[in-house]
Amino acid sequence: MPDITYLVLVAVDTPQRVMRELTQRSRAFSPVEATGVSAPAMHEHLQTRKRSTMSTSTDKQAGDTAVPRLFDRMYHDRISPQEVLAVRERVRAMANEIVAPAAHAIATGDERLEGFPDEVFDALAQRGLFRIPFGSDVDGDDLSYPAAATAVAVEEIAYHSNSVAAVFDVHCILAGNALKHATDKQRQQWLRPLVAGEIVGAFATSEPGASSDLAPTAVQTHAERTSDGWVLNGTKRWITNSPVAAFIVVLARSDDRLTTFIVPTNTPGVSVGVPDRKIGNRGQLTADVTLTDVRLTNDDVLGQPGEGLKIALQTLTYGRIGIGAAGVGMAQAAFDHMAAHLTNRQAFGKPLGANQHWQFAIAEYATQLEVARSTYLKAALRMDEGVDFPEPEAAMAKLLGTRLSVDIARDAVQVFGGMGFVQERGADGATSVVSTIYRDSKIGEIYEGANEIQKWVIARRVLGRDITG
Repeated sequence: MPDITYLVLVAVDTPQRVMRELTQRSRAFSPVEATGVSAPAMHEHLQTRKRSTMSTSTDKQAGDTAVPRLFDRMYHDRISPQEVLAVRERVRAMANEIVAPAAHAIATGDERLEGFPDEVFDALAQRGLFRIPFGSDVDGDDLSYPAAATAVAVEEIAYHSNSVAAVFDVHCILAGNALKHATDKQRQQWLRPLVAGEIVGAFATSEPGASSDLAPTAVQTHAERTSDGWVLNGTKRWITNSPVAAFIVVLARSDDRLTTFIVPTNTPGVSVGVPDRKIGNRGQLTADVTLTDVRLTNDDVLGQPGEGLKIALQTLTYGRIGIGAAGVGMAQAAFDHMAAHLTNRQAFGKPLGANQHWQFAIAEYATQLEVARSTYLKAALRMDEGVDFPEPEAAMAKLLGTRLSVDIARDAVQVFGGMGFVQERGADGATSVVSTIYRDSKIGEIYEGANEIQKWVIARRVLGRDITG
């Protein structure tokens, strides 16, 4: 049973965090503890996180004054329905208020349990961010254009923190969207509290030997039928949100086909490893998930047995639109900071922006931002029309948005010079947004389908499967 100190601690906390802490606490007291997360360590973690998140909420990025946002001047949106425009405005307001003040602390924090942006997650839940993608049956917003609205929400969050955008993406677009294949009972048990932010969701397809390749022969996590259900064995890798998740949607091989399962993380045999330390996206906790003789019932199957690959691919297609939108958000932020510095920084008696090299670069990037944003919106709107695989736009959106964020961030670091290469300047504590974007942006070209895979998808639409395979 939880001790008295723990009960006092959670009594002053938010309802959403209380639910998640109870989930984590139950795992710490279960027969199979999360790797590196013993019960005493969890107790200390809770106290430490309480202190750290309280200070994070008021963290001010020293020396990083706001810069003009060029979106309104440069992007004339004739694509988004009014509903989606309203969501963009609403999410931008909450991102400015909630995410921006904590962004630097999240980006430079340590990737352990206390590094999960709890306070930001809870505040966004309270403001209704997680309701955007879902229907009224689970207390969602029941929008007419949920995919487009979700994509613009991702962009607005990623403008300040790609870590928080990635948490949102996996929580809602991957784990949450996969649950559209769930039964009514499963939706009420898992999706309703996910929408409320009471629990965190995760989605697990990647393995030590399988990531972009999800063929049944490549997936090694195995699901064996028993007289009363299933037994799962295997290891999943790079699983976002897993250290704090209440459940994980797991893709496993059953015979010669794939099946998806809803796996509660406090199930005996589920072990979540120590979070990975990455070069960027430090608030996006990832870890190995080991499944050892995990016993599940037939009620834990998501969709129908053997339909797992279709569910995974549909979900990841939606995810790619979200990752493309996140890339646009980071690209826009780097662009805005770069343009402001080119305007204000003097060198050789004139603004840096007076040099034609940078004028041409900024013109190219403005054009590419227009294309990348319009492409992810088009892909999302096609999905809202009922197209499960809106290709080639989804692949194009991820390719364009993520590549652009890396390109602009690299040039933004160059424009800022030494200040672009530091996290924090020793002389006065000034911090660098562009260095954070430079570290965070690279993963967009890798996860949820490497960009080389996106090029293959696009080429296949042009040349046909007979040629591309």
